[in-house]
Amino acid sequence: MDRQEGAEQGLLTAASSGGGGGGGGSATGVLLLSTLVAVCGSLEFGAAIGYSSPAESGIMDDLGLSLAEYSVFGSIMTVGAILGAIMSGKLADLVGRRGAMGISDILCLSGWIAIIFSEGAWLLDIGRLLVGCGVGLISYVVPVYISEITPKNLRGGFGTAHQFMLSLGSALVYFIGTVVNWRILALIGAGPCALQIVGLFFIPESPRWLAKVGSDRKYEAALRYLRGKNSDISEESTEIKEYTLTLQQISEGRILDLFQKTYARSLLVGVGLMALQQFGGSNAIAFYASSIFESAGFSANVGTITMAVVQVPMTIVGVLLMDRSGRRPLLLISASGTCLGCFLAGLSFLLEDFHRWTQVAPALVFVGIVVYNASFGLGLAGIPWLIMSEIFPINMKGSAGSLVSLVNWFASWIVTYIFNFLMELSTAGTFFIFSAIAGLTILFVAKLVPETKGRTLEEIQAAMNPLTA
Repeated sequence: MDRQEGAEQGLLTAASSGGGGGGGGSATGVLLLSTLVAVCGSLEFGAAIGYSSPAESGIMDDLGLSLAEYSVFGSIMTVGAILGAIMSGKLADLVGRRGAMGISDILCLSGWIAIIFSEGAWLLDIGRLLVGCGVGLISYVVPVYISEITPKNLRGGFGTAHQFMLSLGSALVYFIGTVVNWRILALIGAGPCALQIVGLFFIPESPRWLAKVGSDRKYEAALRYLRGKNSDISEESTEIKEYTLTLQQISEGRILDLFQKTYARSLLVGVGLMALQQFGGSNAIAFYASSIFESAGFSANVGTITMAVVQVPMTIVGVLLMDRSGRRPLLLISASGTCLGCFLAGLSFLLEDFHRWTQVAPALVFVGIVVYNASFGLGLAGIPWLIMSEIFPINMKGSAGSLVSLVNWFASWIVTYIFNFLMELSTAGTFFIFSAIAGLTILFVAKLVPETKGRTLEEIQAAMNPLTA
């Protein structure tokens, strides 16, 4: 057995022998504050996703944009997010989780300011691109930071705070966007960035990242700060240190290393969940909800406000159930609901095409989109990001995070860019495609996605990435 194989065997031993690393613990004030500051980024994420729907008519009227030009604006955020995703993992490894969040805030603030003062398509698109770059960073670093600071018995609930705040951000923008113009809405969208920049000065860095970069005193101090002054951190600290020392004997992972058989299952699960989430229509429906309701002959304001009202409580239900029912059951229920919602929307548009039940069809679209949105908030919105943060070992997390985030945002760009054109070709067919992909998601989760509830990160990663040599 060579040095690399011995190190990988050591990971299995370290993970299976201890119960510490992120073991049982309580929700201290510092942990709550750190999570709250981190999920300001999630709130920003949600606001950026939700912005293009209520702003659509105002921007098109004020700046004279065509549908094709607005499609560029709506989808260019995902191009920026692709760029942010490419550098997200390596940047978070280089400057730390807090540093990466700070850089994302600067990018998002710059983007929102450009949108606020734009008088034409070019500055509008530059602003949206910058917001996308920031969101691409946020989408990776926030779930990773939360998973690395939280005890295993609380990690699911705290991890889905990302999902909850993302849904809340979208909901607030949908709701507020019905009563304010698009420039004021952009100013409101910049608010979470400012809050997070201030908050970053008051929270600790991830202990696992500090241990990885060799800051022994700092990582123990950060861990004690998070767990409470009088808590016993010896077992957790020892397991993190031993696991990190063993990882240091293995070369820092590159993206090409992810394609080894050792990481095959983790890569398949991470990439598969992200691709299915986006090809199932999530960002397309969020970006263009207003135009979907209008094309169905239903009130856009009533539809988007209802989406906002329904999604938040369903996300809260997901947060409450995360560490009780587990990740897999919530994902299965969520995917089933999105499948049903898209099927109902597609059926409604099909009835309109055949001039049948034309009085009922708009209400059926409304029901379908609301069912979709509520179901998506229950699990698919945030659980793929949580699982991504759990299944890759820390020496591969940077490369894996960049690749998985890249897949998510590239798929989002494809769907959001072609969505309006698909709707022109066949509105019903567009939603039936989304419904079919949601059906594939059910099968994928049932067959391949592991349950990570109640397990330390070290245990999950050793089980998902076993020694194969």
